[in-house]
Parts: sequence; structure tokens; C-alpha cells
Amino acid sequence: MRSQREPAMTKYLSIYFATGIVFWLLDFIWLGFVIKDFYVREFGDMLLPSPLPTPAVAFYVLYVIGIVVFAVMPALASDSWLKALAMGALLGLMAYGTYDLSNLATLKGWSTRFAMIDIAWGTSATAIAATLGFWISRAALPRL
Repeated sequence: MRSQREPAMTKYLSIYFATGIVFWLLDFIWLGFVIKDFYVREFGDMLLPSPLPTPAVAFYVLYVIGIVVFAVMPALASDSWLKALAMGALLGLMAYGTYDLSNLATLKGWSTRFAMIDIAWGTSATAIAATLGFWISRAALPRL
């Protein structure tokens, strides 16, 4: 006998993975190809030869939880992709803005140009992931 919590858990995990895959793919393309050379030019010796997996995985796990809780779920509750877009953009602006502006205020060599690009990226990527997470989840939810 299945508990009533199992369908809810399946629903939330499906929403989480739909949103997470979108965000991870966007960030993989951005970091791995689009902005990679700019990072090297801006930060040079500050960069590790390759990212540390544990903090990277922790970031993606936690950040996607934030996207789901603060953007996708409220958008699904109101059946509004525009809410997913707006709340995702706001979350991205707040998270990436906090990171980049704090670094700009406290670290030598943190580039204003990089901070502005990274904030714009985080705002856009989070908004896109939330919106696509909404659409994918909305299409899948009736089947769950």
C-alpha cells in the first residue's frame, strides 16, 4: 500500500529535476563555453585548474531548491508562467547580486565588469530555468 506522501514526493522530485536539469545545462554552456575565456582573462591565477566538485554540487542542489520553492511552486499554484519568470528573475538578481556585490565590496581584483555580467547572467538563467521548469512540470503534473 502506497502512502499518500509518495505521490507528493514524486511530484516535488519531478519539479526539482526538471528545473535543475534546465539550470545545470544553461550554466554548463555558459561557464564551459560562452564565458570561459573571459573568466580566465579577469581572474587568471585566482582560478583553480578545475572546480572543486563538492562545493559545486552543493551550490546546484541548494540553488535549485530555491528556484523551485520561490519561483516554480508559486507559479504552478497560480498557473502563471509569468510569475515563474518574474520570481525567477528576482531570485537570480538577489542571489547573484548578493554574491557579486559582496565580492566587489570586499575582494581585491573583483571586476565591476565581471560583477555586472554575472548578475545579468544569474538573473537571466534563473528566470529561464524557473519558466522552463514551470512549463515542463505543468505538462507532466497531470500524469503524476
